[in-house]
Amino acid sequence: MKDLFLLLQTYLDPSGLPRRTKRLLMLALDLLMIPLAIWSAFALRLGEWLPDQFGPPWWLFAAAPLVSIPIFIRLGLYRAVLRFMGSQAFVAVLKGVTLSSLILATLALFAGGGVPRSVFVIYWGVALLYIGGSRYLMRAYFHHLARLLERREPICIYGAGAAGAQLAAALNHGSEFEPVAFIDDNRSLHGGVIHGLRIYDPNQLPWLMDQFGVTQVLLAMPNVPRARRRAIVDGLEHLPIHVRTVPSFEALVSGGAQLDEIREVDIEDILGRDPVQPVEDLLDACLRAKTVMVTGAGGSIGSELCRQILRHKPARLVLFELSEHALYQLERELRELINREQWSVELVALLGSVLDRNHLEAVIRAFHVQTIYHAAAYKHVPMVEHNMVEGVRNNVFGTLSAAAAAINTGVETFVFISTDKAVRPTNVMGASKRFAELVLQALSDHHRLPRFSMVRFGNVLGSSGSVVPLFREQIRKGGPVTVTHPEIIRYFMTIPEAAQLVIQAGSMGVGGDIFVLDMGEPVKIADLARKMIHLMGLEVRDEKNPHGDIEIQYTGLRPGEKLFEELLIGDNATGTRHPRILRAGDDHLPWSEVRDHLDHLDSACQRFDCEAIRNILLQAVHGYAPYGAIEDALWKRRAIVGQLPAPEDDLPPNVLRLDRAHNSRE
Repeated sequence: MKDLFLLLQTYLDPSGLPRRTKRLLMLALDLLMIPLAIWSAFALRLGEWLPDQFGPPWWLFAAAPLVSIPIFIRLGLYRAVLRFMGSQAFVAVLKGVTLSSLILATLALFAGGGVPRSVFVIYWGVALLYIGGSRYLMRAYFHHLARLLERREPICIYGAGAAGAQLAAALNHGSEFEPVAFIDDNRSLHGGVIHGLRIYDPNQLPWLMDQFGVTQVLLAMPNVPRARRRAIVDGLEHLPIHVRTVPSFEALVSGGAQLDEIREVDIEDILGRDPVQPVEDLLDACLRAKTVMVTGAGGSIGSELCRQILRHKPARLVLFELSEHALYQLERELRELINREQWSVELVALLGSVLDRNHLEAVIRAFHVQTIYHAAAYKHVPMVEHNMVEGVRNNVFGTLSAAAAAINTGVETFVFISTDKAVRPTNVMGASKRFAELVLQALSDHHRLPRFSMVRFGNVLGSSGSVVPLFREQIRKGGPVTVTHPEIIRYFMTIPEAAQLVIQAGSMGVGGDIFVLDMGEPVKIADLARKMIHLMGLEVRDEKNPHGDIEIQYTGLRPGEKLFEELLIGDNATGTRHPRILRAGDDHLPWSEVRDHLDHLDSACQRFDCEAIRNILLQAVHGYAPYGAIEDALWKRRAIVGQLPAPEDDLPPNVLRLDRAHNSRE
């Protein structure tokens, strides 16, 4: 029976008619309603449907449409799309009926005939009801028909504020989701109604899921602090419901997103840390009205640095990148941003390798570069581990080449993007970045300009190496979600926040400084994976829940990977002007010793002698314990059940810290 009704509704659906036909139908309806409004006005005035005395002059039945229809056309009433008709269309109806009533009253006055003046007041009210009401009924019919035919997915909107109301209105016009209720923490709003939807307490969400078949919750709170959003997300995690969100307030204000764009919950909401407001003079110091160059501009960090730099109006921004595709994409994006914001910044996009010192010097001289942000690096730990020669060439000698070019051309500021993996490294990537730090520290002892600064930080969300997009892709495919170790933890920071802090740290450098970014609380990767699975409305499949949806598989630590990362080598860090930036007091080597290591390292790279490269890094980088050494030492200490542990003096410092971490968690 229901299917038959839906079939009839389909044939009765006028939405498929041509636009011209729809306008003619509305015009015909008004030609009927306007004379009916005249008759109704006289009937109400005289108290009978067929008035004999003072009946309506017949000329009014012809004059009313002839007067009203041209006014309605002029006001654009027939251009309005009924399904999306809003308050402006009803204002047009009000204006048209009012003007029509005044003109008809004037005509009746000059024509005589004793028409009661109150008839035109009544006509005004009745015409408003007939003309406006017919359109409202047609709009309601369209919406009802859409609900029956489209079978949209029922959802709840979390947040009954202005954003939630706008989101509900937008979704009501769509074909994918049907809002059925609001939920909000504000008790004073409970029981209220917005756009015909009732507001419920969040504790009633399980009931709403059963009552309406709700499978998704949309968070409509773009301007709520992240800490509060995290609390809300945590409160929904235990429910088998897909939690999604609208863009952040910053994205809405910048024009980068629309309110009705539905997204997965931002990982920032899961971490829940609010960014600290920047120190504006630190942002401007090395940027405003200067020529700035970014190496590795097409990477995740480099590209965000470019976006942040542009907002502080440098005179010129030079993009230096090895990948043609990455450079093309970035240049196009930045030019669109410059044109949209009407900034007077010269943008220069150049292909090149940081290993080519002559090319770098020519570029720096040609464009009078004053500030360099050196972000060019190979950073994927397993990839560099298996491509040791190229990793060392790019990360060590590429940095040396860029630094030498900066010295020879009088650059004022040189900021090196380092990593937390440079601290007591267990992999070639971390060791090569620490070696690059040693190079810059040694050069800084002998050169007043440029001011060399190094900035260390951990994982950034959304970068090419981040686990977050990988986990999302694995969950969408049905799993499994792969985690290297159940106890592995990492620090996380958003790319924009990291880039902003890098710029501020570079402004505070006096020469040879190593700055460390406060990454907040560490995150257990396995817990992050579980949260992401739950917030996509799925359950983890494990021994306790064998009928779950997504399995988490532990694949083992990859070559060179640590259970946890550090940001400081020693304990002598000091504060700076920014609450989230510390200055590390790490020791470094004299230039003569660094130069000897560089000569030997260059020779080993030319011979493709990986064993020699590893030995040189072991000599130069304090605390470097390659992955194999850690494996051997841990095996010695833990593999034989019942054997007493080996003396701590026999183990590298990395192994002791790693082993103590194991023991403390056990």
